[in-house]
Amino acid sequence: MTVEPSESPVADAFPVALRSAIQASGLSLDRIQYRLRARGVSISVTALSYWQSGRRRPERAESLAALGHLEDVLGVPTGSLIALLGPPRPRGRVNRESSRLTVEALWGNSEPVSHLLRRIDFTTDSALTKLSQHDRMEVAVDRGEKAVSVRQVFRAERDGADRTLMVYDLELPGRPFPEVTSGDNCRIGRVAHDPTAGLMAAEIMLDQPLSRGETTIVDYALHHPGPPYSRGDDAYCRKFTSPVREFVLELRFDPRALPAYLEQHTLDADDQVTNRKKLEVTADGKAHAVALDFGPGILCARWEWPD
Repeated sequence: MTVEPSESPVADAFPVALRSAIQASGLSLDRIQYRLRARGVSISVTALSYWQSGRRRPERAESLAALGHLEDVLGVPTGSLIALLGPPRPRGRVNRESSRLTVEALWGNSEPVSHLLRRIDFTTDSALTKLSQHDRMEVAVDRGEKAVSVRQVFRAERDGADRTLMVYDLELPGRPFPEVTSGDNCRIGRVAHDPTAGLMAAEIMLDQPLSRGETTIVDYALHHPGPPYSRGDDAYCRKFTSPVREFVLELRFDPRALPAYLEQHTLDADDQVTNRKKLEVTADGKAHAVALDFGPGILCARWEWPD
């Protein structure tokens, strides 16, 4: 019989000890990251959150080296945390499908997301399995973001599932927020904004509660004010808290303003770019990326302009 990592006492000891050390230090994850950076060590808040939750653990050489500095920052004996790491976790489809991250875990600074989510109700979001997702982003001739349309296919894992969650990151705070509108099989519930962090969240309410095993297709869209349209960070990222069988991202550029370069990539727990792949843009401005059995994690498209 194969023992899952969460059932291993050795594997469990590391996140428990790390959480205790963080709590005893009185330091926030942001402050810990700052102190590590002062030592020349670059570890994201997301990675620290993953480590203390037990969802991931340091395995790469640079992460293990950083762990030694982390022990000093937290004031625990040298080698005490490293000694609690068990053998490397198995990777692959079986391991991914058993995992589900919190929404906050996908942001480097989770505190603003946590505050935002307290203002809306997404209690049955975890009862929905996302089978597929199709996003289409339109970029205007002025290089600003025009609209994003979303189609999701869900299956209910228990009776009564009636809503899902949308969190949108402007990436560059100070831009105007888009308007979220409902399409088929849903309506928009409460919407919350955090202008300082550039975040918004919304309840996507299903037309009717689902019974266990039922499926539904949900459509909604985000419309940015304009023209002129505000320019973001010349990228689009979709964050998945759990595995999805199929993710399709379509990009529509105005033919009068085509990017000089376009790629898709993923971001790991340390916010490092991985799995780069160049994407082609047609003369009429169309491009797309496809990911199968992806997540949890972040998949992005990034483009560069001619000038």
